[in-house]
Amino acid sequence: MTTLLPRVLHALERFHATRPWDHNAHYHRWILRCLPSRFSRALDVGSGSGDLARLLASRAGAVRGIDIDPTIVERARELTDAAAPVTFTVGDVLKEVPPGPYDVITCVAAVHHMPLRSALTRFRRHLAPGGTLVIVGVYRPQSPSDHLIDAVAIPANVALAWIKNKGRKVPRPASMIAPTRPAAMTFADIVLDAHQVLPGARLRRRLFWRYTLVWHHP
Repeated sequence: MTTLLPRVLHALERFHATRPWDHNAHYHRWILRCLPSRFSRALDVGSGSGDLARLLASRAGAVRGIDIDPTIVERARELTDAAAPVTFTVGDVLKEVPPGPYDVITCVAAVHHMPLRSALTRFRRHLAPGGTLVIVGVYRPQSPSDHLIDAVAIPANVALAWIKNKGRKVPRPASMIAPTRPAAMTFADIVLDAHQVLPGARLRRRLFWRYTLVWHHP
């Protein structure tokens, strides 16, 4: 058994290397369901190759995407129609935020690169009254329920990789080229910090090693 697990994990890594799919993009449609049908201004933090920002543009008057990686920002600009109401900026959201306030702020798989309380405080400051903040983040598994969800996610992950890629080997999508790092905070610690900064925020563990946070500015 002790030799079987590493072999299984290695086989999974090889499978996903040839049939990658974007776990973050999997939640984009869910994010849209959390938002009003129309809003004026949106900010996407850690915008990457711009997939979510372009979806937000279908409902917004103007969308700003900000990411600290100049390479991925340039890629986002290349992939975006010049007529779309989307602007991408290279920058650190903890130091400078494109002028707001915003009716919608989104942040997908990026907040774990920042001090959480500082990031949430920054988002709250730039969210307009009545606005909506939606975060899809990653956390470090610790509790039995964390590990149970992870165990369920493994076969689901394989199944979706096969379905999304129609069983074929495919290149890595542009949305997955940005640098990543593992999460340091547990879900329990994230909940504690979030409720300190954003009273009433709704947080849930999700499949595929993610959690979600939704907060409506009073």
